Amino acid sequence: MPEGPEIRRAADHVEKALTGRPVLDISFAFEQLQDYEDMFQGAMVKRVETRGKAMLIRFDQGYTIYSHNQLYGKWYVRNAYNYPKTNRQLRLAIHNEKKSALLYSASDIEVLRDEEVEDHPFIAKVGPDLLNDSIPREELIDRFKEKRFHRRKWSSLLLDQSFIAGVGNYLRSEILFSAAIHPDLRPMDCTEEQLNKAADTCIELIWRSYQNKGITNDLELAHRLKAEGAKRYEYRHWVFNREGQPCRIDGTEIVKYKAASRRCYYCPTCQPKTPSS
Repeated sequence: MPEGPEIRRAADHVEKALTGRPVLDISFAFEQLQDYEDMFQGAMVKRVETRGKAMLIRFDQGYTIYSHNQLYGKWYVRNAYNYPKTNRQLRLAIHNEKKSALLYSASDIEVLRDEEVEDHPFIAKVGPDLLNDSIPREELIDRFKEKRFHRRKWSSLLLDQSFIAGVGNYLRSEILFSAAIHPDLRPMDCTEEQLNKAADTCIELIWRSYQNKGITNDLELAHRLKAEGAKRYEYRHWVFNREGQPCRIDGTEIVKYKAASRRCYYCPTCQPKTPSS
C-alpha cells in the first residue's frame, strides 16, 4: 500500500499536470458519479492536497474530488489521452489539452462540495499530516501523551491514521528504529528523551521519504551503497524488509515479526524492550 510520502509525490505530479489549463473532459467509472462529468468541463484545478493517504483535487467551481488509493490504487500522469498498457481498471480520468491524470484500481472516489470535505468520514478523523501541516515537535509530544493514545503499543499506534496521517508499514519500522524504541513499548513507557526523539524522527523520516523517493536510510550511507552496486531494496531502509541481515549500526541480526497483523522489523539491541532509565 502506498504511504503518505508516495501519495504526496503522486499529488505533486497530478497538480503539475492539471493546474493552469481548463479541464476538457472528466470520466468516472462509477455510475453514481457520472452525472458530475459535464459539470467539471471547463473547470480549473486550483490545487491538489493530501491528507495522509487520501488525495483532494480542488476545483475553482467549489467542488473537490476525494480519492483514497487503498491497497491497489495507482495514479498515472500521461500526455493527453495516452493511456498506459495495464491490466488495471481505470476509475477516474481527468484530461486537459496537454495532460491526462488517470487513477486506476481505486474504489474509494467521491465528489464533494468544498464545505463537505472536512465532514467526510475519513477526513474528519484523520490525524495531522506532517507533509502538509506545520506541526512542531512539542505538539506531537503532547499528542503522544493523550489519553486515547498513550497506553497503546507503538506498533499499532503508528498504523492508526487518526494518530498521524500517512504512516504505513515501512515508515512504522523505520521510525521506531531511528527513535530506538521497541515496537512493543507504549508512549507511557518511554522517557521524555525517547518521546522527543520519536517526535523528531516522525517528522524527519516522513520528509526524507517524500524528498528521496522512499529512502529512509541515512542518505550518505544509501548513496555510498548505491555507488558500490547495491540494488535499491538493499540501500533504501534501515531495517524494513531486512530480516536476518545485520543492523547498520551494530551488526545485530534484524528481527521480523507480526504486529497489528502486519510485518514489523527491528533491531533487538538498538531497540531494547526494557525502557531506558
